[in-house]
Amino acid sequence: MEDRSAKYRAFYAQLICAAARAADPRIEEAFRTVRREPFVGPGPWSISVGSHPYVVTPDDDPAFVYQNTLLALDSARGLNIGMPGAHAHWLDGCAVKEGETVVQIGAGSGYYTAILAHLVGPGGRVHAYEIDERLAGLARENLKDIAYVDVRDRTGIASDLLKADVIYVCAGAAQPATEWLDALRPGGRLVFPLAPEGILGGMLMVTRPDEGAAWPAKFLGRAQFIGCAGLQDADAARRLAEAFAGGWEGVQSLRREGAPDETCWFAGEGWWLSTAPVATAPIKPNADITQA
Repeated sequence: MEDRSAKYRAFYAQLICAAARAADPRIEEAFRTVRREPFVGPGPWSISVGSHPYVVTPDDDPAFVYQNTLLALDSARGLNIGMPGAHAHWLDGCAVKEGETVVQIGAGSGYYTAILAHLVGPGGRVHAYEIDERLAGLARENLKDIAYVDVRDRTGIASDLLKADVIYVCAGAAQPATEWLDALRPGGRLVFPLAPEGILGGMLMVTRPDEGAAWPAKFLGRAQFIGCAGLQDADAARRLAEAFAGGWEGVQSLRREGAPDETCWFAGEGWWLSTAPVATAPIKPNADITQA
């Protein structure tokens, strides 16, 4: 069975990374290496494509889990292991490097935690947060052999988040949590679904600059997730649905100060997204060189 799983996994990794146009070969290697079976549990499994109803597999052949589909962790609540092709695309976009520290919000049973761990390697660290106690227990068991991963069964919206190079969020939000932005190191990337519960939004990547209240930002693609507790807002959800009806590809920056201007694509409380890029500070001439 393991040989068959390895064969399926190799093809699956190649296929989803080709579809995602992932430029980093380490992403394909991660999907080829990490077995999906432990994270979804014993079959048969409930599988879905996007928002379609679940279909139950006829048996526990691992071929069924190595497809670009959602795998149910709790079908009654719509909790899934997310679409691998989408995650491959987003992970390529945020360029997780070896040795980096990653905070993952919404670990589920730990599948994408394991993928992140493969990308950072033994010199890095992954801190995974999962608010659902049962899922956190599964993730802890599934990841127990990876020494540089820890799982915390608590909310990932907290002022004591560890400093991170990447914060990777797997739960939909109506806004970026201030705690996430504050936990980023300079050059760090926050990748989260700006997609409140029930809304097809987008996976937004925000990069922390060395200084200033204007942060480079861009959407890596469309996204829809189960909602992140504490970051839901019915009015924002309505306005975001309208905003995503057009023009989302033009977003270039997140503004944390100042009044929204004509470049504003969407405004939240204390933050707004702009279609204008972050201005680059002029390079000051080196006195020694200019006077030589």
